[in-house]
Amino acid sequence: MPLIRRSPCKVNFVLNILGRRSDGFHDLETLFFPVPAFDEISFEAAAAGIALTCSHPDLPVDSSNLVYRAAEGFLREARISSGVRIHLDKLLPLSAGIGAGSANAAVTLLALNELFGGPLTPSSLDSLAAGLGSDVNFFLQEGPALATGRGERIQPLPLFTCLTGHALLMFHPGFGVPTPWAFKALSAFPTLRDGKPGRASAVAERFGRGDVRGAVALWFNALEGPVLEKYPILALHQEFLLRAGAIGARMSGSGSTTFALFPSVAMAEAVVDGFRAEFGEAGWLRVVPL
Repeated sequence: MPLIRRSPCKVNFVLNILGRRSDGFHDLETLFFPVPAFDEISFEAAAAGIALTCSHPDLPVDSSNLVYRAAEGFLREARISSGVRIHLDKLLPLSAGIGAGSANAAVTLLALNELFGGPLTPSSLDSLAAGLGSDVNFFLQEGPALATGRGERIQPLPLFTCLTGHALLMFHPGFGVPTPWAFKALSAFPTLRDGKPGRASAVAERFGRGDVRGAVALWFNALEGPVLEKYPILALHQEFLLRAGAIGARMSGSGSTTFALFPSVAMAEAVVDGFRAEFGEAGWLRVVPL
């Protein structure tokens, strides 16, 4: 029987860029929030090699896929000579800024460690994750977290219980925003590129003491500067959702997904028809209970 695991996504309640590093990356601080909307991945041991299949025709199934690279790194690090068959049922949108590909990689590391009897320590898995991408380490744990560095240094946080009963409305318009372009374009916005630290921890602190509206009032994403300038339709999505009763709305990561927090699932679902009437039926839209 295959080992089947759900692979979640995230939104960034804060994405604060602190400056450019000598290695070409940017130092940042971010507040990751896990979202229970999922891809599904199945794993089976095989005699040799890595066989990856995927339900989405646009995703490669070779070493350019993070799942493949995660499996390759795991087998090498664990010194396992046999192989694995993996199938990725891709239900979340591509190039969305919600970390779905990073989650796929993290879930692959965790699942293979389980499948092969736990040969790697949490520290080894963390090192492998850091080599795969900036968001991968976050998905090795399940709760909200502060992240610094490139996003790979993770400080897990207690659950934001004050959000229980709320809902996120998430919308991906069908096009992506290249992350390298977004960071490069940030050079035209020096006040956003060289932010002051502390924004992420301030929002986490307010959520921690149950001040939902106070926390949401401090949501921030530096990459909205260049991205919303180039893609003004994303600003219109936010404006519509705020007028419709959202507590707050932001872009996640480098985009192009917009997320909005509503006080209840019913309030979020009540907005869907009007949003579709305004912006059309294209694009991926989900109401996610928290």
